[in-house]
Amino acid sequence: MAFGLAHRALRPRVPLRHGEGDKHHLTSLEGLAALSLDALSSVAYGPEAIVVVLVAAGTGALTATLPITVVITVLLTMLVISYRQVIAVHPDGGGAYAVAKKSLGQRVSLLAAASLIIDYVLTVAVSLAAGAASLASAFPILSSHLLAVCLLLLALLTAVNLWGVAESARVLMLPTVLFIVSMLGIVVMGILRAHPAAVVGVAHPVRATEALGVLLILKAFSSGCSALTGVEAIANGVPMFREPRIKRAQHTELMLGMLLGVMLLGMAYLIRRDHVAPRGGVTVLAQLAAGSYGAGWEYYATNLIVTLVLALAANTSFGGLPVLMSLLARDNRLPHLFGLRAERPVYRYGVVALALLSALLLIAVGGETHRLIPLFAIGVFTGFTISQVGLVRHWATEQPEGWLRRTMINGLGAVLTTGAGLVLLTTKFLEGAWAVVVAVPLLMLLFTRVQRYYTAAGEELGLGRIPPPPARTMSLVIVPLGEVSRLAQRALTAALALGDEVVAVSVQAEPAKARALKDTWERWNPGVRLEIIDSPHRSLVQPMVAYVRREAGGGREIAVLIPEVEPRHRRHKILQNQRGLLLATVLRARTDVVVCMMPYGLSV
Repeated sequence: MAFGLAHRALRPRVPLRHGEGDKHHLTSLEGLAALSLDALSSVAYGPEAIVVVLVAAGTGALTATLPITVVITVLLTMLVISYRQVIAVHPDGGGAYAVAKKSLGQRVSLLAAASLIIDYVLTVAVSLAAGAASLASAFPILSSHLLAVCLLLLALLTAVNLWGVAESARVLMLPTVLFIVSMLGIVVMGILRAHPAAVVGVAHPVRATEALGVLLILKAFSSGCSALTGVEAIANGVPMFREPRIKRAQHTELMLGMLLGVMLLGMAYLIRRDHVAPRGGVTVLAQLAAGSYGAGWEYYATNLIVTLVLALAANTSFGGLPVLMSLLARDNRLPHLFGLRAERPVYRYGVVALALLSALLLIAVGGETHRLIPLFAIGVFTGFTISQVGLVRHWATEQPEGWLRRTMINGLGAVLTTGAGLVLLTTKFLEGAWAVVVAVPLLMLLFTRVQRYYTAAGEELGLGRIPPPPARTMSLVIVPLGEVSRLAQRALTAALALGDEVVAVSVQAEPAKARALKDTWERWNPGVRLEIIDSPHRSLVQPMVAYVRREAGGGREIAVLIPEVEPRHRRHKILQNQRGLLLATVLRARTDVVVCMMPYGLSV
């Protein structure tokens, strides 16, 4: 019985031999490439988000870019310290979900999981949409096909991650290095130059429409906080690192924080010094690149690298969300298939689920970035706050050496992330954040219903309790057959080995064929009783189900052994009538008998 190529791609493989799997796990640098691109690539839109808000108060308000970025960098520092502690306390991954489950209770852990899932899906959608828009800026012919570009990039990224995250990390190493070098180059070259080397884009007259007040600064801060998304991904993906996993993951988190902080502060300084305002046809980052490198090949190379990395930033979610979903499955809050790993190892079902959800979201918004941005970062700041509060509870309860200092650090972090989250929610609620407020409780309800089902199923199955000894009863094996053949001979041989009594059953619509089968059976004389069921309406399934139900009423254990031809080549599978699979499906749904499929392999 075959289910097609897609099912084979998802089918859990045989576990790896001892010592074989470490090569499929990540080093620190590979972890930076696989799990940090979301955070690092945020420099492409984080500083610009601040500028777009501040320019409403005139170009003079752009001087506030650097102080706002300093506050965001302080928040980044607190988050890096916090998540290094999360990695040490929860080396199995899961981030905010793992912290909440241990320290804050079930409801808070469900809130954390729902927020993280939404943020991961949005990360994929926003990154791919932004990458497609950047690509269309370089190649205008693609501007009318943004959704198709997004879906194509998503399909490629999904295929790479089904191949294996370690392999995908190696694929991402070169783009990551090029991106880091080009961004640091913008900062260093820009600082060394007294004036911008070149100016690109179409200038627009800037008129102040608002005063530079507290509300505008808070709005700019909330927009700039989009640069902090992805900081938690390393803590969520600790199981993907090589041993020693904790140290490697902590080193990767530290590298991420240092690189992102330097990039954000450097770009904010250049924006303030050079009064970089939004211009037509180019991004703020493109203006900074032109100011540092000039308008030559370095400028175009930088923009292409940014486009590529924005598309690949979605890989962070493909590394983190499947691990989180596997933890939820282990806790009976998602279907258990999300906990199955392939031989690479990869949580393939989680990868496919993320791809499908992201595709649906991209289709819903038509691949337009501006329709996704208001939803972004709400979920992740919820996770930030939960992680901080959970660690405060952990240190206060366990009280290890240095617990008071750690409690104060995480307490301050909780206050900062809570404030930032409230600012984000209030300033973006009407712009689309309300959708996140609706989606989070729905996901929490889903987790609760799934857990309720597994709990009830466990009670009915008596899991965790010693059952009575098995009772020995007589058994009957029913073998559905259509004609006498080698397939019938193999099926009856197997049936005789399985049960005390065997009966062959054939459903026939034409009396002539029924008589011919009976005559052939008597000449063959296999020593097994043949029952022929008349079916004037040419139905196979209903008469067979009715027969099985009648036999099941005799107090015996009933097994139905369904023989099925298995072609050598997959393309020949479509030539089979699939009646055996249909019969097995109906029997499992409508009866309590044992249903077995017996494949008979062909050489053609």
